[in-house]
Amino acid sequence: MYELRQVIIKNTGVSVSRFVFGTASLFNVGNKKKRLDLLSAAVDAGFTHFDTAPYYGFGFAERDLAPVLKAHPHVTVTTKVGIYSPGGESQPAPAVFLRKAAGRFIKAISRPLIDFSVARARTTLEASLRRMGREVIDIYTLHEPETALVFADEWRRWMEDCVATGKVRTFGAALTADRLIAFTNSKIDLGPFVQVADSLDAKEADILAAHGKPMQITYGYVSAAFRSGEVISVADILKQALKRNLEGAIIVSSTKVSRLGQYSRILEDADRDQ
Repeated sequence: MYELRQVIIKNTGVSVSRFVFGTASLFNVGNKKKRLDLLSAAVDAGFTHFDTAPYYGFGFAERDLAPVLKAHPHVTVTTKVGIYSPGGESQPAPAVFLRKAAGRFIKAISRPLIDFSVARARTTLEASLRRMGREVIDIYTLHEPETALVFADEWRRWMEDCVATGKVRTFGAALTADRLIAFTNSKIDLGPFVQVADSLDAKEADILAAHGKPMQITYGYVSAAFRSGEVISVADILKQALKRNLEGAIIVSSTKVSRLGQYSRILEDADRDQ
């Protein structure tokens, strides 16, 4: 199997696999054994970095990562702060299933809770560390922040303290391009790391270069291509995405172990074509 080679994300010192495994849909895989099998298979397939958040699976994504991170100390992780689960991140699985199912009809039942205060972030950081069984978070980001809700100076001071005390290696924001533009237009710097949604047609991540920032971790290529109605295979979408983000990493996801091997083949083809 072709190796998912590593890259060091610029301005961070964090080394990650060229493809990052996203856990936003992990809870949909099924029971805990199936979820853990998928995560373990992802490591076996060469993924060395996982993207997660307290809101993913209402806390289950972070909890499911704990045994995988313990078994593979070289694996790194991004998690986030600012978007929370209604009912909290400690609900049992049946309660989460019911809340998600009912939320299809009554949106308020599953609507996320938004709080970008540093006071809430302090408790959230400790909870994320506890759920994942980690002493340090490699990349810690504000989750889809809005300029009106973030006290940027306070956030940066607190995150710099977290880096100084060893709880976080680097920090920044994970967001869509429209929200990133709002921050850049306001000249608000949330940290050395930016994870931004991008697509092959709109090329939203070009806003980074326009403001002298490198393309670090990007995501959203496959879903954006499908929404646009473009007739193109997942493999071709990701090959083109790798050409766009030549020096960073791209978040992908799958709910099936059988599909994990495709990512090494896609990377091999892309490297050969360069």
